[in-house]
Amino acid sequence: MTKIAIVTGASRGLGRNTALNIANRGGDVVITYHSRSDEARAVVAEIEAMGRKAAALQLDTGNVATFSAFADRLKAVLRENWQRDTFDHLVNNAGHGDYALISDTTEEQFDKLVDVHFKGVFFLTQKLLPMLADGGRIVNLSSGLTRVSAPGWSAYSAVKGAVEVLSVYMAKELGGRGIAVNTVAPGAVETDFFGGAVRDTPDFNRFFADITALGRAGLPDDIGPMIAGLLSEENRWVNAQRIEVSGGQGI
Repeated sequence: MTKIAIVTGASRGLGRNTALNIANRGGDVVITYHSRSDEARAVVAEIEAMGRKAAALQLDTGNVATFSAFADRLKAVLRENWQRDTFDHLVNNAGHGDYALISDTTEEQFDKLVDVHFKGVFFLTQKLLPMLADGGRIVNLSSGLTRVSAPGWSAYSAVKGAVEVLSVYMAKELGGRGIAVNTVAPGAVETDFFGGAVRDTPDFNRFFADITALGRAGLPDDIGPMIAGLLSEENRWVNAQRIEVSGGQGI
């Protein structure tokens, strides 16, 4: 049976690349998007051009109150497109960056980071667990900044650290259902993240290249294939791990 993956925040960046690589390996994909419906439709079209099935659903991962309605829409899409009531893989990718020193971080900035990157991951996963097939996979996205500190990223890195701990507990609690849960922690990657800073600011890009063993900043194609591979059957025994994909950043 074809595997079905849910990838949040997949209209662009790492989420898009992950969704395309899952499809390239023979999987079907439901992507979510926050506001860029045109970009989401383009990703669906790319996946369908590979001969795979895909769908796009709107989701604000920072608004827990909307998760019940999202789950209902997902159920309907699964039944209509796949004649199934379950899916196989969940990739909690959606997120944003916010830079501020501890002395300057506002409560609003802090709360939004918690809502999207931690509270949203916790309660979206909780809401979707009844639809996640036994033997499935969950991948939660973290950051290389949980291992190497950089001033201005304290709140962002702290909530990503919380996700890493959460992943271990998910693995323990869901192990009885044969569900493996891992964290993938990318280093600096050239995407739209944080306004495209790594991609579009030469000095910023050069800084990360200089502190990375392989001598450059990451690209989406460095991350998406790894996540798609982690979801595959050949990696079924990888569980409760934090896997950094950074080219050797900050070593």
